[in-house]
Order: sequence, then C-alpha cells, then structure tokens
Amino acid sequence: MDLTPHEIHREDFAAYQQGLIDLAQEKAEARQHAVGKKTARERIAELLDEGSFTEIGRFRGGNMAEGFTGAGVVTGIGTVAGESVAVYAQDFSIQGGTLGEVEGNKITALMDKALELRIPIVAMLDSGGARIQEGVLALSQYGRIFKKTCEASGVIPQISVILGPCAGGAVYCPALTDFIVMTRDNSHMFVTGPDVVRATTGEDVSFADLGGAEVHNFQSGVAHYLADDEADALDYTRTLLTYLPPNCEGAARRWDYEEGPEDAANAARLSQIVPESSKQPYDMVEVIRALVDYGEFVQVQEMFAQSITVGFAAFDGESVGIVANNPMHEAGTLDVDASEKAARFVQFCDAFNVPVVTLVDVPGYRPGTEQEHAGIIRRGAKLIWSYATATVPLVTVTLRKAYGGAYIVMGSKSLGGDFNYAWPGAEIAVLGADGAVAITGRRELKKAAEEGKDVAAVKAELVEKYTRENVNPHLSIESGQLDAIITPETTRSSIVSALRIARTKNRSQSRTSRHGNMPM
Repeated sequence: MDLTPHEIHREDFAAYQQGLIDLAQEKAEARQHAVGKKTARERIAELLDEGSFTEIGRFRGGNMAEGFTGAGVVTGIGTVAGESVAVYAQDFSIQGGTLGEVEGNKITALMDKALELRIPIVAMLDSGGARIQEGVLALSQYGRIFKKTCEASGVIPQISVILGPCAGGAVYCPALTDFIVMTRDNSHMFVTGPDVVRATTGEDVSFADLGGAEVHNFQSGVAHYLADDEADALDYTRTLLTYLPPNCEGAARRWDYEEGPEDAANAARLSQIVPESSKQPYDMVEVIRALVDYGEFVQVQEMFAQSITVGFAAFDGESVGIVANNPMHEAGTLDVDASEKAARFVQFCDAFNVPVVTLVDVPGYRPGTEQEHAGIIRRGAKLIWSYATATVPLVTVTLRKAYGGAYIVMGSKSLGGDFNYAWPGAEIAVLGADGAVAITGRRELKKAAEEGKDVAAVKAELVEKYTRENVNPHLSIESGQLDAIITPETTRSSIVSALRIARTKNRSQSRTSRHGNMPM
C-alpha cells in the first residue's frame, strides 16, 4: 500500500481502508490457522447471525497512515437468533493478544455499552496476558475489567469462551463471569504457569495437567462446558444464549409450543425409567428429557459433581432452569462440590428471572471425615442460601426419596418452594428406615438378641412399621409441606400448570440491608 490516507481521494478511502483490513486478516489467518485455531473475526462471524456484526473502534490505538490496523482485541455488537449481543475477541495475531492500555479501554467501553443497552456480553479469550512493555498500566486495565465485570454481574448475562491461553491475573476475567466454555485441546487457564510452578515448587507439570480444559471441567469446576473444538464451543454459546433473557429485568424466554403425542408418550415412559426400589440407580438426565419440550436439555457443568445435574430446558415454551439429584452417580448424594454447583446455578437463575424446577431423589449428604474436613457445613449452606433468597418461581417434585437436611435444601416448601409435589410412595423423612431403626429400635433389637429371637425378623418388622408410619408423602401432605401427590404420568402437566400460575409471582424484596452475608 504505497499511498497514505492524505494522498488519496475521498471516494477511494474505503478501498484503502479495506486494503489495510485485508492485510491484517491475512496475517491473522497465517498465524492462527497454522496452529489449528480461527482468527478473532472468524470466531465472531461463527458466533453471530450472518452479517449482523458492527465493529466498534476498529482502528483504535493505531495510526492508519502507518498501516496499523488496530489493537489486540476486536469489539462490537451483533445478534444471536435475532437478539443483540455484545462481543469481544482477543486477536492473538497482534502482539499475542496481550492486554495493554488500548485493549483495556476497548473492552471496558464495550462493557459500558452492553450495560447501557442491557444486552449479554460474550468474551472470546486467546491471549498471552498483560503486555509486559506497558507494566503496571496493563495490570491496572485488568483491575478495571474486573470491576466492570462485577458491576455487570446479575445485570446482564456474561459468557467467557476460552479458545487459547488464559493465564495469570487474566484468569479472573472469566472467573467473574456467569459461564466459562473451554475447548478440549487449545484452551488453558492457570494463575501460575508450568515454568513458575517448576521453579518455585519443583513440580514438573504440563499445560494440560495444570490448567487444561479437562482439569477445569472434571476436577476444579471452573469451566461449565467442555467443547470438542471451536465450532462446538461457539455452538454451545449460541444455544445457551437462546435460553437466557437479555438482562435482569427481562422476562424468561418463551416460544410457541403445542403439546404433541410424543409428550404423552414420554410421560408414560417415566415409570419405566425410574425403578421402584429407592436403592436402584438410574440416569436423571433421561427423566429430564422425557419431561421437557422436544427432549432438549442444555447441561451446565456436566462433567463436574455429577451427583447433581443442572441446566436449561423449556416447559410449554417457557425457559426454565433445572436442578436434579442424579442417582446414577454417588447415589445422588450431596457433597461440597454438588452443593456449590447447584447453589451457583440457582443464584444465576434467580438473578435473571428464570424459574427453577427441582427434581429430588436424594439419600442425604455424603458422610465421612473427608466431606466434613472439606467444609460441607459452610459450603453446603450455600445451597440453602440460594433457594431461601430466590424470588423466581420454584417448582419441586420428589420422585423417590428425600431424607434429612438434603430434603430441606432441595427446594423444599420451608425454603420457599411455591409448588411442591411428590410421586406416590416417595420416602420423605429425617432418616431412611434402616438408619432410623438402628437408632430408635436399639433397645428392641438388643432385647431380641438376649431372648434368642430372630433379630433380622424383628428388625424387618420395625423397618416396616417405621416406613408405614413415617416414610411416606402423606405426612407431608397433612402438614402442608407438599401441595399434592402426583403420578409420574402427570408430572409434566403439573409442572406446566404450576409455572403458568407462578408467572405473576411478586419478586420484590422487603429487606432493608444492603445485602446478606452469603457463606463463602
């Protein structure tokens, strides 16, 4: 490009500008495609509806007369399924996508615009971190982004898609957002990299083992979705956005939906999916798919704390969040990870006016010193807090069992459930029959042993009596803790009716404090 902007005619300026853009894109493609990654603009184009992207500040931070075509981040606004979304994508082809003054200013300006317009924001992260040459100025920009992310929290949905390295202080940008999507091979997140770890602790660890996508999806719980590749990551992000309102004041998403014969067929299958024996496992995801519209269920944190399942679906065309114990994993018990996973999900749904449907089949909290020492008291209390402070419609169905404290925390009537149901034969009690008899029937069992009676037969009789008198949903009906006993076949219709009634629920709060002190 031989001419400068001052030497060309006005009518030729667009062509000159496009030339600069094309050169930058060629450079980006050469660098990214060589390592199996897309460019920042390719990623944006794949996420958004075709032709909907309007870039903001394309040449900010550079002198066009010198051929510089912008900063290490692309920012702008487009649409997903026709709804406006703010998006920024770090450009690794420009100084490794590092964050400096210009990049920080572009990102925070976009966040301000997203807050002003009350639209979601999606961040695509692929960066070498803070720009070393700019020192503390670069670090301060991370601080500004952190603060702006906190301001936006609970106001607009925020999604982070990790498509490359994300290290050091930069990891807290996505950590503060609502959802984190990582690709299996190229994405990494860690506070200190392998070289620093090796130098300070002597531990030799790879990028993948330290902070790869599988680590954060299976072990740490930092990530919410493990994508096979970039296309999968962006497709999941698009799907997630379709279930979310644009902001905290928006109503839950709704679509036209007509009940079809498949809904009745799926309802009839529930009795076959869920075994009668409360000790026999089954996959709760199958139950969810048999209940919701089109069988579509978008799981969140599918690989982490699998004893509880959370995600988004629709009932009669209305978007809902689902929380469900999963007996297929660890018998569906609650532990520290499951409690935090469910608590954060309920909190998100409450922030964005998404009703919560809770499906309960829980034997209790997982016992043992490991859980006690890991803080099950403090961390388990987060689930109580989330349900107790939620103002969105809460519909709860107990399928087979709900014992002790686990019964209370899973959207019970006493915590604020609006509509609470149970299947016939559901076991709701302080303890299961075997555990209760071991305590309350201790004297009878000891006496039977001393008298030479069949202790097993005596115990079986005590278990049957306890079950008949204490472990059934009828006591909960009498005390008002359940609204009705429903059959598996009527579960979907009962949930749909409850959600329809609860749409006009008053969500105003009477508290006078600035905010409560959630157990952290």
